[in-house]
Amino acid sequence: MSKKHSDYFSCKSCQYRKDSVFCGLRENELDVIDSHKGHITFNKGEEIFVEGDRPHGIYCIHEGKVKLSKHGETGKEQIVRFAKESDVLGYRALLGNEMYDCSAIALEKTDVCFIPKTDFFEIFDKSPSLSLNLVKLLSADLRHAENKLTDIAQKPVRERIAENILLLKETFGVDEITGSIKVVLSREEIANMTGTATETAIRLLSELKGDGLIEFVGKKIKIVNVKELVRRANIYN
Repeated sequence: MSKKHSDYFSCKSCQYRKDSVFCGLRENELDVIDSHKGHITFNKGEEIFVEGDRPHGIYCIHEGKVKLSKHGETGKEQIVRFAKESDVLGYRALLGNEMYDCSAIALEKTDVCFIPKTDFFEIFDKSPSLSLNLVKLLSADLRHAENKLTDIAQKPVRERIAENILLLKETFGVDEITGSIKVVLSREEIANMTGTATETAIRLLSELKGDGLIEFVGKKIKIVNVKELVRRANIYN
């Protein structure tokens, strides 16, 4: 983990601010954040925060990709969700004055801003825009959690694997040149986000490749037949 200089970037010039919960802040509010926030770079595999620790602020991803995961009683990892540029991390624990209920781990070299607790709440107490955006974010997180619980309870593993590949595409997008999804996950991580054994995930990914639905471009996945993959995932809009 390394720290970068305070002039690495500012909230005012951040290209991702329009997509973040901070999009509606006034200039003087951005000044408050800029004057106290820190900039930290995490290398692949490094923990941004750890399940069970107490939050001291909020994190906003400037560049990179992060997985949020929990460990069960047996120690097996369950990936809860992913985060990318403009996403904030640790806000639920901070707002609820609770311990982190999951860990945040960098999937690649990741730059984050850290906004201390006192500065965050100074803005939060005065900004209807930030409050509303966080309520919307909490609502979306709850909907995602409910959908995930329903999928695990009702969908077979084959459908969940297909759905999660589509989710990765929606979350991270695809490379314009190779057409592959712009994230590298191990087979174990794909299993952990699906809620199955690694051997099962490997077998089902091989089946999807054999059926011509996906390809592997190096360590990345490329979707070849979106329509059929949606059908396999049993997704209906």
